[in-house]
Amino acid sequence: MYHGHTVPGFPVHPHVGFETVTIVTQGRVDHADSLGAAGRFGNGDVQWMTAGRGVQHSEMFPLIDQTGDNELRLFQIWLNLPRASKKVDPCYCMIWHDEIAEYTATDDAGHVVTVRVIAGQLNGARASKVPPDSWAADPANDVAIWLIQLSPGAQLTLPATQGDINRDLYFYQGDVIHIDGQLIDSGQAIALQADQCCTVSSGSIGCHMVLMQGKPINEPVVFHGPFVVNDESELPAVFDAYQRTQFGGWPWGRKDPTHGAERGRFARYASGEEEYRD
Repeated sequence: MYHGHTVPGFPVHPHVGFETVTIVTQGRVDHADSLGAAGRFGNGDVQWMTAGRGVQHSEMFPLIDQTGDNELRLFQIWLNLPRASKKVDPCYCMIWHDEIAEYTATDDAGHVVTVRVIAGQLNGARASKVPPDSWAADPANDVAIWLIQLSPGAQLTLPATQGDINRDLYFYQGDVIHIDGQLIDSGQAIALQADQCCTVSSGSIGCHMVLMQGKPINEPVVFHGPFVVNDESELPAVFDAYQRTQFGGWPWGRKDPTHGAERGRFARYASGEEEYRD
């Protein structure tokens, strides 16, 4: 992670051939890109960006609180694109906090399970938006991104799915969890057998986890930094396109634009459509 000179974040940089799924659980992120799109999102919002044939963007962390801390917590998941979608037009969509599907359950003892379904579906809670060219857009690929929160003593049974699915659980906050009785400390990533259900139980202070799964694309992957292709022979053409076109250029007055301390959450798309929250 690096920082801008005046505002922390990631000043303008390019992406090719994959997607970024940015989940901000605390704080704010200011987006700007080479298509002229912009936005501010955070506190539970998700931005899903398909880079396709190439886009530049910046992700800055605005210092909205001028006197106190500006705390930030986010996850960014990089999701590969299949060969057929590597050169699609770039785009992004916002999945606002209030649009994210949620599964909740409470047992007789008051233990609470909350799962926010960003991709895939769980017990009737189905993801609200997926970009059209994403690997996750086809239900047969069984892509899932779930934010899981268990109160102290709560448990969740993860249902079995197809045997060829990769499934990983990232336990990032809490003291311990038990998976089918096996004790696991915080800060671990656990590879699960997707074709077998398993029960996850929280410890004395509850836990937060991210589940990620999907069918393998089963194509070669070659990358140079944020440029992802299928064969090394494709990289020179990507470098040439970037040098010639800058993937649309950079229509902003600076490399690390932010949107002002007073502005609320919003999205302005390349089409001119605008959305507002707050």
